[in-house]
Amino acid sequence: MKKLITFLLLLITCTSADAQGLFGKNPYKNQQNWDKQPVHWGYFLGFNSYNFKYDYSASFFDKHGSNQILVKSSTGFNVGLVGNLRLMEYLDLRFEPGLYYSKRTLFYPHVINPNRQTKEVNSTYIHFPLLLKFSALRTGNIRPYLLAGVSESLNLSSRHNSKEDNYAGTFRMKKWTANYELGLGIDLYFEHFKFSPSIRGVFGLQDELIRDNRVDSQFTGDIESLKTRGVFVNFTFH
Repeated sequence: MKKLITFLLLLITCTSADAQGLFGKNPYKNQQNWDKQPVHWGYFLGFNSYNFKYDYSASFFDKHGSNQILVKSSTGFNVGLVGNLRLMEYLDLRFEPGLYYSKRTLFYPHVINPNRQTKEVNSTYIHFPLLLKFSALRTGNIRPYLLAGVSESLNLSSRHNSKEDNYAGTFRMKKWTANYELGLGIDLYFEHFKFSPSIRGVFGLQDELIRDNRVDSQFTGDIESLKTRGVFVNFTFH
């Protein structure tokens, strides 16, 4: 994720440096009336890093000691649309439906069978966030902003209807997930468009894990909850 953030900062710097007058002492203001539109549209491309947050019961540590389940994140990608509704001068309502691909690798150190210790979880989400955008005062062709809101995610790879469980190699999750989201970004105004890189944290509110058929399962037994955690880096074009 550090590489993604570094890439984001470099992209902002390079793109801004190439824009005529963007950082000048008296820059010409591009797209001066853009933010006065009641509604405008755009699209985004980006990266994601999904993780899981496990909460354990006391009996889990009694049985397995400190051998908690380990989660390794991989970088996925995002693509979607943006609809922006102007509420007032410094406040907008945004809807950003998108398609998110991700991969997580789970390692169960307490599972005796080495062939079952590692499990790959590939997920495809349709993500529906509703966000409030709080914008700062525009300076030249730059305007930073904060994002906060809620979202619902449809996990197309959840396998929630499968009768097979982890003992048959099937990791099952609930189909829908509710989240809250917090982020920040910056609007860069160019002559013919607006470019908005942003970074956002996503925090699941509900337990998403479907337990195995065996109550004493090595994979899901004594797990109180499993919730999504994620970081999104999006590059939006209006």
